[in-house]
Amino acid sequence: MKLVNIHKQTLLLLFILIGFQAAQAQVWSLQQCIDTAQVHNKNLQMSRNNISIGEQKEKEAKANLIPKVTANADYKYFTNLPYQLMPLSTFNPTAPEGQFKEAQFGVPHNINANLQLSMPLYNPQVYGAIQTTKIASELTELQHQKTEEQIYFEISNLYYNAQILHHQLAFIDSNLINATRLLKNMQLLNEQLLAKGTDVSKVKLQVAQLTTQKESISSKYEQALNALKFAMGISIEQKLQIEPNIQYQNTNEYTPSSTLDIRIIKTQKRLLSSELSTLNKSRFLPSLNLIGMYGTTGFGYNGLPNSFLDFYPIGYAGIQLSYPLFNGTVTLRKINQKKFELQNSELQFGLLTEQNNMQVENAKLQRMVAKKSVETTTEQIELAKTIYEQTILQQKQGTASLTDVLLADNALREAQQTYLTAVIDYLKADLELKRLTGNISTTK
Repeated sequence: MKLVNIHKQTLLLLFILIGFQAAQAQVWSLQQCIDTAQVHNKNLQMSRNNISIGEQKEKEAKANLIPKVTANADYKYFTNLPYQLMPLSTFNPTAPEGQFKEAQFGVPHNINANLQLSMPLYNPQVYGAIQTTKIASELTELQHQKTEEQIYFEISNLYYNAQILHHQLAFIDSNLINATRLLKNMQLLNEQLLAKGTDVSKVKLQVAQLTTQKESISSKYEQALNALKFAMGISIEQKLQIEPNIQYQNTNEYTPSSTLDIRIIKTQKRLLSSELSTLNKSRFLPSLNLIGMYGTTGFGYNGLPNSFLDFYPIGYAGIQLSYPLFNGTVTLRKINQKKFELQNSELQFGLLTEQNNMQVENAKLQRMVAKKSVETTTEQIELAKTIYEQTILQQKQGTASLTDVLLADNALREAQQTYLTAVIDYLKADLELKRLTGNISTTK
C-alpha cells in the first residue's frame, strides 16, 4: 500500500493555480476596495450631498444680511366707497359741536405700485442663525467622516471574511484530494482483501462530508463577495477577486486620540449652546432694520361728466426698531428645552467616554488573546503535520490503522481552520482598537 503525504504538494499546486488566475483577472486589494467605495458607495454619496446642503444652508443664513427688494402692485374697484364721519360744522359753521355727518371719499378705481426695500442693520436671530449653521456644517462634515469610517470598517470585515472563506476552500480542496486518493487506495486494498469494507465506507463518508462542506463554503464565499461588491457600490455582475494572502503582522500600541463619536458629541453641544445663545439674544435684544419704499398711487373715475385716471408719487425711507415685549412665553419654553438638551448632551458625552474606555480595554484583551492564539495554532499546525506524516509512515509499516490516519487528518484540518480564525480575529480586534482609539484614519 502506497500512501504519501500530499498536503504540502497540494497546497503548493493550489497557490500556483491561484497565482495563474490572478494573472488573468484583476486582484482587488483591501485598499482598492476602500478607494472604490469612496467613489461609488451610495451612502458616501448621500453624505457628500449632505455636506453640500449644509454649505447652502450656511450661505442662506448669510443671505439674510443682503437687502431685500420687493415689487408690489394692486388694483381695487370700490363698489361702495368707504364712509367717514365728518363734523357737521365742516358743512355748516353754525352747527353745534358734537354732531357729525357721514361722507364718502375717494373714487372707485384705485391702483398702487411700489418697490419696497428692507435691510437688517442688526438682528440677533440672523447673526445667531449664521453661527448655528456654521457649526451645523462642521457637524455634517464629522458625520461624513463617521460614514467613511463605517464603510472602511464594514469593507475590511467583509474582506477578511472572504479571505478566510477563500483559505477554507483551499484547505478543503487539499483535504478532498487526499481523501479521494486514500479512497482509491482503500478500494484497491479491499479488492486484494487487505482492507475491510467498513474502511472503504469510512473514507467514502469523509469524501462525501468534504464535498458537502466545499459546496457550503463556496456558497458562503460567493455571498461574501456579493456583500463586498454591494458595500463598494459596484455591480453584482462585476468580477471580483481578492488577495488570497492574509496580511498578518504584529502591530504596536496606538496613541489614544479623540474619536469621531466624541467629536460629534462635542460639536452637537456647541450647536445647542449656539441655539440657546440665539434664543436669549432674540428675547432681550431689539432688531433694527432699514426700510424704504417708492411707488405711485392712481385714482380713477369713469363716470360723467368727467372721466379721469391720475397717478401721484409716494415714497419714504426710515428705520424700523422692533423689540419683543411678550410672546406668550414661547421663547422661554424653547430656552428651557435647549437647557435640558444641553444636560443630555453632557450626560451622553460622559457615557460615551466611559463606554469608549471600556471598549478599548476589551479590544486590547481580544487582540492579545487572538495574538496568542495565532502563535499557538501556528505551532499546532506544525505539530499536526508531523503527527500526520508519522501516522502515514506507521500505517505503511502496519502499526497504525485507517482510523488513526483519519484522526490525524482531521486534527490537521482543525488546526488549519483554527489558525485562520485566529488570524482573522486578530485583524478584526486590531481594526476595532484603531477605531476606538481614533487611529483608523492612519490606515487609509
